[in-house]
Amino acid sequence: MLQSILTASGHRTFALSLMLSFALLQMSGTAQANEGLRIVDGDTIVLSGERIRLDGIDAPELGQRCLDKTGQITRCGALAKKQLERLAQQGPVHCEGTETDRYQRRIATCFAGHVNMNAEMVRSGHAFAFVKYSHQYVMDEKIARQSRVGMWSGWAEAPWDYRKAKWQVADQSAPVGCPIKGNISNRGRIYHPPWAPSYSRTRINEAKGERWFCSEAEALAAGWRPSAGS
Repeated sequence: MLQSILTASGHRTFALSLMLSFALLQMSGTAQANEGLRIVDGDTIVLSGERIRLDGIDAPELGQRCLDKTGQITRCGALAKKQLERLAQQGPVHCEGTETDRYQRRIATCFAGHVNMNAEMVRSGHAFAFVKYSHQYVMDEKIARQSRVGMWSGWAEAPWDYRKAKWQVADQSAPVGCPIKGNISNRGRIYHPPWAPSYSRTRINEAKGERWFCSEAEALAAGWRPSAGS
């Protein structure tokens, strides 16, 4: 009897060891496959040096705040980024789509293994359906709202309204219509739109060649690149 118990226990231990080893191999393989991946925010990634905007969704900006179900302030922009990072761990990331926007980003649907990352960001309540450009994820957002998951457990401002408000406030103290800050640092020429987390602490010294831009497209055309989270 004792021998049978020990044998059964040994089989279970061996099986658990195999399962753990397989899981670790999967995680290692995913990490290696995603070595060229960087999550910028809740709807933008850099894959093998290419900046990609997830099609049909709009996540809160990195500096954006929301309210949870108790009325407490949450960093919903940072939470959206973390959610996208978690999704990326589900498998090797690849993106489908060939169109580019005016900011020189490829617009694509991205998958982590077989997981549609665009759809899951909306379903989990970490991104809005970007109805200005696509209605593909409207039903996913409706379900997320009804289930009160993610942002929908409390209150969240639409990212496009948040960006508009930030632009209007910044425009009051910047050259008219040109509130984007073009900063030069040891990281090169970086531009900061009003909704970027680094915007308020960035100072412009035009004597150093720093400048203001009226649009992101203008900044990109002049050879500047976006700051983290913008």
